[in-house]
Amino acid sequence: MTSSSANRLDAVVIGSGPNGLSAAVTLARAGLSVRVHERNATIGGGLRTEELTLPGFRHDICSAVHPLAFASGFFRRFGLDKRVRFVVPTASYGNPLEGGRVAMAYLDLERTVDGLGVDGPAWRALLGPLVREADAVAQFTGSALLQVPRHPLVAARFGLSAFALGGPWWDIPFRTEAPGALLAGVFAHTTLPLPSVAGAAAGLTLATYAHARGWPIPVGGSQSIANAMVADIEAHGGEIVTDTPVDSLAELPESRIVVFDTHVKAAARLGEDRLAAGYLAKVSRFRDGNGVFKADFALSGPVPWTNPELFETGTVHLGGSQGEVARAEREVAAGRHSNPPYVLVSQPSLFDPTRAPAGKHVLWTYTHVPRGSTEDQTEAIIRRIEQFAPGFRDLIIGTSTMNAVQMEQHNPNYIGGDISAGAPDFGQLIARPVLSPDPWRMPGRGLYLASASAAPGPGVHGLGGYYAARSALRHEFGISRMPDLAPAPDQTFSSAAPPLVPDSLHPPISREQ
Repeated sequence: MTSSSANRLDAVVIGSGPNGLSAAVTLARAGLSVRVHERNATIGGGLRTEELTLPGFRHDICSAVHPLAFASGFFRRFGLDKRVRFVVPTASYGNPLEGGRVAMAYLDLERTVDGLGVDGPAWRALLGPLVREADAVAQFTGSALLQVPRHPLVAARFGLSAFALGGPWWDIPFRTEAPGALLAGVFAHTTLPLPSVAGAAAGLTLATYAHARGWPIPVGGSQSIANAMVADIEAHGGEIVTDTPVDSLAELPESRIVVFDTHVKAAARLGEDRLAAGYLAKVSRFRDGNGVFKADFALSGPVPWTNPELFETGTVHLGGSQGEVARAEREVAAGRHSNPPYVLVSQPSLFDPTRAPAGKHVLWTYTHVPRGSTEDQTEAIIRRIEQFAPGFRDLIIGTSTMNAVQMEQHNPNYIGGDISAGAPDFGQLIARPVLSPDPWRMPGRGLYLASASAAPGPGVHGLGGYYAARSALRHEFGISRMPDLAPAPDQTFSSAAPPLVPDSLHPPISREQ
């Protein structure tokens, strides 16, 4: 299908984050003329990788590890694992504890069970049924919650588990410290006070994928994922335009539809003259969550973890026990900086030597802060890492930081530093951004919302864009059959690519995908 006028496009996409690119991929594959407008000089949104500290050190700007890369319905249709080379650590995440102890969530569920000792059977009982039905979990959690799940029994089990772990009784299932610390660490990804049902739901989803397919790391950085989608868009006639901020829809070329990969409030502002007053009023009440402070480090060597088991994982949650993680997150929710903070850490150069010069490493970290914070948390992060890796400070040869306000300046979708583009609490997961079975279709002629402000919410999964494109194809172009998104043979990487060579001092155990 092509446009009827030589100067008229079928679709304009504002924003080149993972959802904007997934929308453009889907629309271009359907034969439509598509142009993506990106305000920054480089594409990718939360999928950018740049030299932030020193030459040769490639840091991920936002996302670094991708638990949804092998689970997302869009990425599976797109064949992402055939277009981008990933490394899957044998441990998905770990939590160091006092006294040199550590709690580890391995890709192998039974290895995790063995490591948890007396609490192993309870961990298996909680996650085993969800891991066996990981595809059903992905379908249920990766759609609008008002839609009827295709696997109601799995959805019911998942929902009961989330409610059981989302209240003040969340520590009842276990007798030792380790499993509660593992759950609290992964629940805290949501930047919500803990315990909470929404935090438990998001955390259970990530914990399920941790044992089902692992938490993969893209070789070359997260930019590799964005580049793969851009290559597909351009291969099917689409166009990417960078350095073009959009302040008014009148600045855009004429098109049948506009897809917003922006915060819903930005979309409402741009489309205000086309949108109903009732919708605008609802959007004005959409709440943003708390922010993050991000610190990237160039290191002269690997992080010297006290417990060497942490060299098996690409993700470390520094929060201590379940109670300590919860206290830190409640402090942030109350508008205060936590001390000590919960810190999320990733060292992708342990598994991907392309990320730093030989023998050197990159370290990606962030901590949660009150929305709009300008406080520098670098020293708090360093002290937290030093608690479990003495000598870390001496390895730092370069540092790059962004406080919550600077995060928003870098990406306007992150209002006040909220990388979720809207608080992902229970109410705003059901109504994201409004209560509707088709929340991607805005009540204005040809306007669609694809960002993390729309269902299914935050995360690098591309589903918001895919669903927005699906809705637009049906309502605007009369196309009910979704296009094939699978890669052509020349779009896949060579299976003969050389193997990765991990750091010889502390060799991590991993597998290539």
